[in-house]
Amino acid sequence: MVHHDPVLPAAAGILAGAEIAELDWSELRDVAVGADGARIPTLDAVLDAAGSRTAVYVEVKASHIDVQVLRCLARHPDVVVAVHGFDHRVARRMVDAAPGLAVGILTDAYLLDPVHALHGAGARDYWPHRESVDRGLVDAIHAAGGRVVVWTVNDPTQARWLAEIGVDALCTDVVDELRAALAG
Repeated sequence: MVHHDPVLPAAAGILAGAEIAELDWSELRDVAVGADGARIPTLDAVLDAAGSRTAVYVEVKASHIDVQVLRCLARHPDVVVAVHGFDHRVARRMVDAAPGLAVGILTDAYLLDPVHALHGAGARDYWPHRESVDRGLVDAIHAAGGRVVVWTVNDPTQARWLAEIGVDALCTDVVDELRAALAG
């Protein structure tokens, strides 16, 4: 299942607040999670929709679902995919099981040795929180052969500064707004 939050939103009616990881797909497939009646998609459905048109970044949030995620990815060999997570062991297990798979590690703090964390996880991408980024971090990750993908940047001024110091990508909720800010 593909959903950002660990619990169902208010739109889910009687299941609102339920832990998604505790529910079976048969319980979730028909649950509306948006005001427009949107449903939670499966990873297969998302990868089918993406096709070869775009890269898909999969954040693994549940523990020990690596095998299921890898099986799903294998069913979509034409989709460009990268996998990342806050649990850096996920990246390590994924790249060990599927050499060549692009993996990344998420952080919500400024690590003392981010390069060690990147290499220890076998990761290509370093995903720091926007408040934990400076030029020294970007330079260190680049020197180690990694990429810096900053999350979640919704402020155009901050996006411009991050672009100036050389981050490789931004994760945002306001794509059009940041695209316009960075183009100008």
